[in-house]
Amino acid sequence: LFTGDFKGTVLKNEIKGIDCYQEDESHYYIKVGGGEVWHDFVLECIKNNWAGVENMSLIPGTVGAAPIQNIGAYGVELKDVFYKLDALNIETLKIETFTAEDCHFGYRNSVFKQDLKGKYIIVNVYFQLNKTPEFTTTYGDIQSTLEKNGVTELSIKAISDAVIEIRQSKLPDPALIGNSGSFFKNPEITTRHFNEVKKQHPELVGYAISETQTKVPAGWLIDKAGWKGFTRGNIGIHKNQALVLVNYGDGNGKDIYQLALEVQQSVKEKYNINIEPEVNII
Repeated sequence: LFTGDFKGTVLKNEIKGIDCYQEDESHYYIKVGGGEVWHDFVLECIKNNWAGVENMSLIPGTVGAAPIQNIGAYGVELKDVFYKLDALNIETLKIETFTAEDCHFGYRNSVFKQDLKGKYIIVNVYFQLNKTPEFTTTYGDIQSTLEKNGVTELSIKAISDAVIEIRQSKLPDPALIGNSGSFFKNPEITTRHFNEVKKQHPELVGYAISETQTKVPAGWLIDKAGWKGFTRGNIGIHKNQALVLVNYGDGNGKDIYQLALEVQQSVKEKYNINIEPEVNII
């Protein structure tokens, strides 16, 4: 999210290429240029029956951006299929290789958003994809969408088609309405904190992610705080998905940022839960 003019040079990564350079008994190893459109890569995987990324269909952005955010959707994250990456050190202009351990992947997080933020350009990403699919259909509306579409035999294409259908029904197309996808991360709070809040708000929704941590859907919090469908001039909160802040035309970054701050404060006041942006604020 740009809140003003950027005093510097902006480079657009156009490094292309999708190459299955190696395989073993269980996996295909795929090298992908950082400038490839993520969804184009997913479609290429489906065409070649390379399994593992189908649940992440239609996520906007490039392959090179994917490890920075550790993108994920419907029960699958990039780290689950990641092998390694090549990145240009901006200071030394040398290519360095990072393993999954080097990347310090977390929920919508990596070393490239923390200690190494702004210091590298990701040029290639390498994936380890499955020859035998491991289907994940328990998240969101995937199972019900498969049933609605009469799918009786699971395939990576069937799951991808279901995810695309769900996303298109809930999320605005960035080519038509300005948005950056999910603006806020789902907060992960202690289960003790969750139970305390639930005493005050029995309707509170959460999902245990460990014995001590619970994830709360940020979209649900924003919706219940009364923001879903809110508009102010040319900006607002999307009518179908409260996680998405939108620019309908002539809104500016400062206005979007101010709205985000108001949403954060509102959720904090109502539920005593902090929600943090996924988006980089520049």
